[in-house]
Amino acid sequence: MDFRHPPAEREVDRALARRLLEAQHPHHLTGDLTFVGEGWDNFIFRVGAEYALRLPRREVAVELLRNEQRWLPTIAERLTLSVPVPVAVGEPSALFPWPWSVVPWIEGTTAEDAALSQADAALLGWTLRSLHQAAPPEAPANPFRGVPLEERRPVIEERVDRLGVGRLRPLWEAALDAPGSTGDVWLHGDLHPRNVLVDAGGLVGLIDWGDMNGGDPATDLACAWTLFGSEARATLREVYRPTEPEWRRARGWAVHLGSAMADSGDPSHVALGWRILAELETELQASEFGVQG
Repeated sequence: MDFRHPPAEREVDRALARRLLEAQHPHHLTGDLTFVGEGWDNFIFRVGAEYALRLPRREVAVELLRNEQRWLPTIAERLTLSVPVPVAVGEPSALFPWPWSVVPWIEGTTAEDAALSQADAALLGWTLRSLHQAAPPEAPANPFRGVPLEERRPVIEERVDRLGVGRLRPLWEAALDAPGSTGDVWLHGDLHPRNVLVDAGGLVGLIDWGDMNGGDPATDLACAWTLFGSEARATLREVYRPTEPEWRRARGWAVHLGSAMADSGDPSHVALGWRILAELETELQASEFGVQG
């Protein structure tokens, strides 16, 4: 594991996961527990055929998990794609000091190796239209997602130059010059291929909502480059109907996310990051002016 991947502050094995379920939600212990993996913030166990167990591995992730527990049930009601809405909440105890969630298991695989189609792009476009409704004042804030790109400018520009992808500067500058968002809407906040599920050749679900917040919809619209090629991207744009400033800001977010993943040190993320940056460069070369809406 790369040094940039934060170490777990708590370890959870199958035995502890089983004890937690037995103590608080035994009716959801419907079969064998299988360790699925861990990201930056959470451990994931599959529970039988129906459920998954989601437990923080760092204290900073606790608030993110609480946000999912509070807000996902309301947001998911209007979405077409499957979302892991918590069906049970585990509270801190002597066994484990932080909250945790039991969520539905969504059958499928992550989309990093999938060739997503124009139909998938249309489905995601409609889903984002449904998601991107006005967020209430008490919606979670996120200092890294949904914010004006200007706030992230020093970090992003240093990284772009260090990675040697300064040729994408026209897209980045156009994003910075675009008028800002006029209101905060609900965001997923982290729409890259490892948080998108496909099954039987099609898009089925969106997972890992820890970065959900109220902010600029362009953050999520960066998925047009993180997930799709040019034809499917055009379909998403046609279905979603972003304003030109939103689309330009979305390109800026794609530069941000692609360069962050390429610089992450996680081999799977690095490959995705460079693929995103290549998609942006291809689009730049295909445009007469490079920064057209």
